Amino acid sequence: MGQAADFENAARRRDIANRWLLSAPTLLIIFVAAIGPLFIVLVYSFMVKGDYGDVKPWQFSFDGWFGVLFQRDIFDDTVTWSDTHLRIFGRSAVLALLTTLTTFVVGFPTAYFIATRPEKSRDIWLFLVTIPFWTNLLIRTYAVMEVIRNEGLFNTLLLSLGIIDAPIQLMFTNTAIMIGMTYVYLPLMVLPLYASMEKIDFRLVEAGYDLYATRLQVLWRVIVPLVKPGIIAGSILVFIPALGAYVTPRVLGGGKNLMLGNLIDLQFGQGRNWPLGAALSITLMAIVMVALLFYARTASKQGGAHG
Repeated sequence: MGQAADFENAARRRDIANRWLLSAPTLLIIFVAAIGPLFIVLVYSFMVKGDYGDVKPWQFSFDGWFGVLFQRDIFDDTVTWSDTHLRIFGRSAVLALLTTLTTFVVGFPTAYFIATRPEKSRDIWLFLVTIPFWTNLLIRTYAVMEVIRNEGLFNTLLLSLGIIDAPIQLMFTNTAIMIGMTYVYLPLMVLPLYASMEKIDFRLVEAGYDLYATRLQVLWRVIVPLVKPGIIAGSILVFIPALGAYVTPRVLGGGKNLMLGNLIDLQFGQGRNWPLGAALSITLMAIVMVALLFYARTASKQGGAHG
């Protein structure tokens, strides 16, 4: 009896060792391609900046993390809040939230329309939604610019209709950035919403109407609770890339309305302050991780409620 147990334990240990051995190449790739670079960025955030970029080897300092939220006066070393960084943090968060809200307002009826079409035509509508993904992000951003610039399609149409007397200045504003990000990330909201709406038993909607519920009541009490996982997933998928957007704010903001991605690029480029850029990068990653953890917890609760 004891020999059989020892043999079984030995076989289990060999099986575990074989699994680790088979997983070793994948784990090595994950470490080299993902964890390794992040670890280097984390180490750089605690080092002293070099005179012309880079960092001074093995000279550690908290100045990088200090500079994320604070600044020191060059004359008397007075410590104050970094108003510039705080404005950029606030602008990034507000624009990311507004982009998420706008994509939801546009994406919800779009997804509902697709989900209520005959099955044969749904693939065509989904194909049309995903077409923007076929082109480069920079090209899509320039396409938005051609629409909203002073001589673009939007202003030309309003001028020809006599609605306005002079072009509306949209370029190089926060509004332009939000419009651009809404267009770029709209499919990321539509697709999760459609995936949830496709599973709805529309007999529940009909039952709501049979119970004399209004359209708004059916929407709020029947449809929205059923597609809540899709709403959360779409919001996370839009909010995370919008928070760290770089190309769209750079092109449509004209370099005057920086977001977190632009600030990080500025520190690694013209600012030549790699520790601060690394600290800002880790800060952005931490915000993203908090958003993902919120989604994971919410999704698990939804699964438990319906499971």
